[in-house]
Amino acid sequence: MEYMYSALLLHSAGKPVNEENVKKVVEAAGEQVNEAKVKALVAALEGVNIDEELKKASAPIAVAAAPAASHTEAKKEEKPTEEDTAQKAAEAAAGLSSLFG
Repeated sequence: MEYMYSALLLHSAGKPVNEENVKKVVEAAGEQVNEAKVKALVAALEGVNIDEELKKASAPIAVAAAPAASHTEAKKEEKPTEEDTAQKAAEAAAGLSSLFG
């Protein structure tokens, strides 16, 4: 995972995501560099528009959160009626009276 994070860090800093830079970031994090993983990462990201991929990855999250928000708004709109409030008060009083036998 640290290799992918190093690529994201380099990208956000505007630095090229190449083997040398990925190695530097991983070493700076105190990890031992695995040459095969570095090569595989750099090869996999070659020609990839990281900004576009990040947008694609975050889009489903925003879409999935929207229905959940509307569901909670619908619940908030339901206000208790006076009848509900009176019934709850009567139930609470009945419960209290049972304490005193």
